[in-house]
Parts: sequence; structure tokens; C-alpha cells
Amino acid sequence: MAGREGGNRQQETPAGVGAAWAEELLEHLRPAARDVRKVVAWLSGAVRGSVALQDAAGNLVAGTRIPLDEGLVTDITSGRIASAAWESHERHLRLVRVEHPSHACVLAVSRRTPFDRRTSDVVTQTAPVIELLLTARESTAAGLRLQRATSDLRLAILQLLMVEDTVAARRVAAGLWPGLLDADTACVYVVESEPAARDRIAEECLDSTREDALVVRCPAMDGHVIVVSPRDTTGDALRSLVGRHADTFLGGSVRQSLARTATAYGQAVSALAVAHFRPDKTAVYAERTHPERLMDPEALRAWTARLLHPLDSLPHHTRAELLATTRLGLEFTAVSAAKVLGVSRNTVRARMERVEALLGTDFADLTVRAVVHLALNTRIGLPDTPFARTTGTCGPGLSDLLSGPARTWAQDLLGRLDADARNPRRTLRTWIAAGGNAERAAQALGVHAQTVREHVRSAEPVLERQLLAAGTDLYEVVLAHLLVGDLDLPVLQRPT
Repeated sequence: MAGREGGNRQQETPAGVGAAWAEELLEHLRPAARDVRKVVAWLSGAVRGSVALQDAAGNLVAGTRIPLDEGLVTDITSGRIASAAWESHERHLRLVRVEHPSHACVLAVSRRTPFDRRTSDVVTQTAPVIELLLTARESTAAGLRLQRATSDLRLAILQLLMVEDTVAARRVAAGLWPGLLDADTACVYVVESEPAARDRIAEECLDSTREDALVVRCPAMDGHVIVVSPRDTTGDALRSLVGRHADTFLGGSVRQSLARTATAYGQAVSALAVAHFRPDKTAVYAERTHPERLMDPEALRAWTARLLHPLDSLPHHTRAELLATTRLGLEFTAVSAAKVLGVSRNTVRARMERVEALLGTDFADLTVRAVVHLALNTRIGLPDTPFARTTGTCGPGLSDLLSGPARTWAQDLLGRLDADARNPRRTLRTWIAAGGNAERAAQALGVHAQTVREHVRSAEPVLERQLLAAGTDLYEVVLAHLLVGDLDLPVLQRPT
């Protein structure tokens, strides 16, 4: 049996004389230098030979492959012998057993000249160093696998909450985080940072909340970390975190039942848009008035019951699934909603199309989306019991809701735009009527599409609402236009 001279034998630089080689070997245990391949390459140069590290199956772990006797390798990896030496006129070979957390390996060293005392010591002392590095690498890999599994588990819990399956979410969370979801209500926060910094921010969120919160890396937005917590102290901890980091923002929801996690998430994202305009880079959704709070609650319930009546005939799980998916689909793109829910975008679209068919609506119309969004939020905020079965044309209609204090709110909100001589209010109204399409709005106004986008974008800080992305902010502005009569009420097949 003879070794080859190629491979890592070009590492000819010998180790230092005397005990200097030991110091060089120990350098490979420093945190910044821990690499089994580098140690094997160093050993090749230290003994002026070829070195191979392989496992029991014959897989090369590091170094250059050396022809070895399979029976001898089996004897060493099985523990029958700890080491072996072999020599011929052309080659001299040493084999040493190297322990590994999951299986033993063989360190083989081949030289043209015989092994002297020094080279034998170098080989003998290198084997334990390799053992330490293999163990450390295995532990690091196991730690990373555990970290990924834990992260995936947190995401699974969030996805269960998003579809209102609180029982399953609590059952999954109980194993690793006992008591985390025992509360009936929680707040949702979204921390935004640069994507490259998100992992560090997520770890700081875990540390800041002392793992008393569900911390999830958002599957839809690379720079977002979602935090669900029943603890009142979480908001202060996250505000402190945001204050310590530049280009980091925080949006928070009002306290919601766990079944309304999807609603709370939408609120947090909406507040996050406002946070970009705040000096402290934080905002809470409850800090502003919303139109549904100014409507007659009994009339709102009755109107919602009539509009969403077809959904009440579905099994509970199917109804909850359609409600959660449609609510997220109206808040975000189908792709983003799919990532949050852990389903395909085609599934999201299919569920929303089913809701369209059941309600006789067309979600291409922004006014329809805003009205259905209002109904869905009203529906999810009520106990999990069917609404009164009001199927006739009697009862309050949408026009009955769009009056009173809500109309005053709408006038005050849109009135903020009147001071701008460019008339962004007209542009915004036309853009909404065009389904949020800048090109169609520009054609109707006789201006460039970029002008439309600039007018809409300039209205965002004035209204303190994000408009260019679909969601609660946009739908509130659409409702405001309906309330003041700047837009026609949507035509639905079902009476409104």
C-alpha cells in the first residue's frame, strides 16, 4: 500500500523546532481559527507528508485521499485498536483513531521518510485537537438546527393564531414556553430594521422580553420582526430597543383577543407606517380615531350580519379560514399573506375568490374592498356565534352607517389636504376611483402618472396613513371619501 504525493502535501512549511509546533497547533483552537481543514493542512506541512481525515464509511472529511486498507480502517473506527503503523520502501504510514460525537474517524498520515520522535508526537497530539474541533462543529451545527427548529415552531404558532386556532397554538406553545399564551388577550408589535440587522434585532427582542413573548421573524417582510405578547411591559422594552438603534421603527396594536391576532397584526403594520413620521420612531394604533368606532354599534352589527350571512352557513373551521385569509389578503398582497399564513399564494387567491362569490363582490374595486374590510373587522370582533339571521332587505344599509359623527371625522381628515394648492384631494379621489391605478387616474386627470403617485405619496404624512400599500390605512381613507360623498357607494349584489 502506497500513498500519493499530491493533494495537501504542498503545505511544505515545517512547524517550528522544539515545542514551537505545539504552540502553533494550539493556535488552531482559538475561536477565530477553528477549522478542521486548516489543522489537517497544518499537519501536512508539519510532518512533510500527505494527510487524510476520513470517516468509517470512507468519506473524506479533510485533506487528500490516501489509499488505505479497509479492514485496518474498520478495526480502528470500531475501537478494536486505537492506532496502527505501516511502512514499505517507498511510504511510511500512521493511522490514529479520532473520536467524533456521532462516529469515529481515522487520521492517516503518509510520508516518504520514516517517522521520528518529533513527527510521531505531532501526529499524536494533533488527533485530540481534531477531536475537539469536530465536537465543537457538531455542537454548533446542533445548536443551529435547534435554533432553526425553534424559529420554525414560533412561526407555526403565529400562523395558528392568524387563522384563529388558539387551542392548537396554546398546545404547541405549552411544550417550550409554558404560560406564554395563557392570557386571553395580547398586543402585536412589529419591529422594522434593515434586513441585514434583523437576526440581531430578533435576538435582542428575545432578550428584552425575556422570552415572555412570541418573537417571530416575519416570513413576508425581510426587515420585520413580529412580537406577540400578553405582557404590558413588552411595549416599553421594545421602545427602549428601538431607541438604541438607528433606522429601527416600532408599530404596535391595541390589545386584542388571541383570536384577533391577524387584526392586531394589521394594526401594528399600520402603526409602523406612522412611526416613520414620529421623532421617537414608535406608534401605537390606538392613538387615533377610526370610523367604525363612530358608527352606531347595533346598526353596524346588523349591517355586517346581512353582508356576511353566507359565511355563517359554512363549518366553523372553513369560515374562520376564509375570514382570516381574506382579512390578510385585503391588508397585504397575496404573496405576503401566503407567507404569513404558511400557504401558497394560489390558495390565498382561491379563498378570496370564494368569499367574492359568496358575498357577490368584486375585490378589484377599492370601495368594495374597504366596505368588506369594515365588515370583516366588525365580524371578527364579536363572539364566535352566528349573527342574527337577517336575510331580507330590512335593517340598516351602508348609507345609514355613513352619517353622524363618522361623517364629521371624515370631513376633518380629508380637510387636511385642502391647504395644498396642488389639489391632492382631487388626485386621491380619482386614484381611488381608478382602483389605485396611477396610469388610469393620470389619464382621467390629464397629468403624468408620476404626478399622481407624488400627490398620493405627499398625502401620506398629512393624513398619517399609508396609502400606496393596500391595508387598513387606505381603506379608512376610502371610507372617508364615501362618508363625505366624494365617491359613490359600491354596488354589491347583496343589499347593503
